[in-house]
Amino acid sequence: MKEKVRVACGQGFWGDLLTAPVEQVRGGQIDYLMLDYLAEVTMSIMQKQRSRDANAGYAKDFIALMREILPDCVEKNIKVLSNAGGVNVEGCASAIRDAAIELGLSGKVKIGVITGDDILPRLGEYLEKGVQINNMDTGESLSAILDKVQSANVYLGAQPLVEALDKGRK
Repeated sequence: MKEKVRVACGQGFWGDLLTAPVEQVRGGQIDYLMLDYLAEVTMSIMQKQRSRDANAGYAKDFIALMREILPDCVEKNIKVLSNAGGVNVEGCASAIRDAAIELGLSGKVKIGVITGDDILPRLGEYLEKGVQINNMDTGESLSAILDKVQSANVYLGAQPLVEALDKGRK
């Protein structure tokens, strides 16, 4: 076990400055790079994008960033954690896999995918079971606006990340 673990963070929102993570990977002694692309409104935007294009729904600038820093991350054994997959984590993972192959890193990169946060298809089921879901500001029931809801996601916590990292060590 390491005595110290160094974590760098970046991408406070989708479209944030791309050079900060590059500088952290290339200039710092880090073990993990955590990139946070999503806010609640971003999830709605991504859901709308995916409804128009089944291949969309993730932060495309994450792919460009990873294409730039992936060789450094592999060389320095830096683990990257991100929520850039948005509403299409499989599509995002596939794009990262393609980038790794293009960079000659096939077999040197492990990509973990965490799913289960998207509850949009289950909202009707929850309402039928009597689960009360109300607007926290107005008290209005979800049933009154269900046809207008574009995205519904839950926070899964850190445990899925820990499990994915553990699987990557094997």
